[in-house]
Amino acid sequence: MGIGRHILARLALTVPMLLILLTIVFLILRVIPGDPCLAMLGGRNVGPEQIQNCRVQLGVDRPIAVQYMRYLGGIVRGDFGESIRTSLPITTELLERFPATFELAMAGMVVAIVLGMGTGIYAATHSDRAADHAIRLFNIASFAMPVFWIGLMLLIIFAVDLRWLPVGGRIDPVMGAFFEPVTRLYLIDTLIRGNVEAFVDVLRHLILPSLTLGLVVSGFIGRMSRTSMLEVLGREYVTAARAKGLREGVVVGKHALRNALIPIVTVIGLQFALLMGGAILTETVFSWPGVARYLLESIENRDFPAIQGTVVFIALFISAVNLVVDVLYARLDPRVRY
Repeated sequence: MGIGRHILARLALTVPMLLILLTIVFLILRVIPGDPCLAMLGGRNVGPEQIQNCRVQLGVDRPIAVQYMRYLGGIVRGDFGESIRTSLPITTELLERFPATFELAMAGMVVAIVLGMGTGIYAATHSDRAADHAIRLFNIASFAMPVFWIGLMLLIIFAVDLRWLPVGGRIDPVMGAFFEPVTRLYLIDTLIRGNVEAFVDVLRHLILPSLTLGLVVSGFIGRMSRTSMLEVLGREYVTAARAKGLREGVVVGKHALRNALIPIVTVIGLQFALLMGGAILTETVFSWPGVARYLLESIENRDFPAIQGTVVFIALFISAVNLVVDVLYARLDPRVRY
């Protein structure tokens, strides 16, 4: 089976998975105790007319089957409804905030991949030495530490005590007042505008939150990289490559690493879901204006349409990432396609 047919097959499997996921989100938000309209309107001192208007606005006055079909129809059209808190389309608000979360998640994943794979490969090539034991201990500790604790520690050390980096946000408020984004990916936008000073400022704001996310995920990637590399380094073709007199760097980089990448790529894709979950706490600690913080604000204000829309949006994004990982897996391992 070629790569094109493999992609179509994965798409066919993704559709029912998404349908199940969307159904679970729909049911959970409707079986939780309490009246959502009563909660959103602020308590018991609310008239029946206000509650009825709220139910009509949310569409919860209709039969559950009708609500479900409208819910699926809106998602297919890219319409997640309107926020009760802001009266703006939820899709618009999510698209405005998504670039911030995407930029943070990608920066965090770069940190995780570089740190995790770097330490894992080094530990595998220096197995059972002091460096290997130290790296394994570091990976276990980084994976076990809560993301909010790491964020607070980095914030206290580098922003409060040493004052090397900013406390939070994406850009200096004064600079941001005169900055006109193009893609809303600030690192790219500052380069497009040719504003080096703004680029450096955005990068400084990104360092601490991306390190916070990357450190948590790097521990698991590092452990998997070490295990996979140790397995590959013991194979016959690696021994044959060494017997030919090839340099160790060529043996590790050219012959061992590509085959070791197969399970690592899968782990990276799975860890991306953990990264998105950790983004909720990270964006809160560093006042990062992304999708995860929007979800937290919606929960605090009991904005049920925004909660539902954000959860579905994140689920769709993670499903898309997993699809990309499946395709990369097939490119790395031809056995998957056949």
